Amino acid sequence: MNKQTWRIIGRFILLILIQLLVLNHVYLGSYVIPMLYLLAILMLPTDMKRIPMLLTAFSTGLLIDIMNNMLGFHALACTVMVMMRILFADRILTRGEPTTVSTPSIYTVSPQYFISYLLILLTIFYLVFYTVELFGFRSLGDLLFATVTSTVTTSLLAVLYQFIFLKKETI
Repeated sequence: MNKQTWRIIGRFILLILIQLLVLNHVYLGSYVIPMLYLLAILMLPTDMKRIPMLLTAFSTGLLIDIMNNMLGFHALACTVMVMMRILFADRILTRGEPTTVSTPSIYTVSPQYFISYLLILLTIFYLVFYTVELFGFRSLGDLLFATVTSTVTTSLLAVLYQFIFLKKETI
């Protein structure tokens, strides 16, 4: 295995441990659920094949579901988020420029493009997650409020994580 593969594995382990040991025990209100482990999925290499990326997202979500004693909400939402990433990531990250991005991060992409990428894909994740959790669109206001607050909180944590744990020259 090469150096990049070890970085990806280490990032997954670190972010899942932060999620399970810290963030799952932090109560920020009933409408704010930070899910930093999603950053590991969003930072997968853009040249990764579709099926392995979908399987990685599904299995990561399933692991979080098992550890949180949930019914597959994370697995479904992660899979949908990665499907949207596969369809739209290049358009969001490069805005049509002829550059390629190996690992999406705040250092490899223009910061405003990376934040757009985070906000769009996290919004998709949380919309699916809360729709399934609330069993439909009964309380549309609650769904939208929870989606916005959780998306913003997770995005801020993701950017903070990158400033703390990533170095510009090691990406």
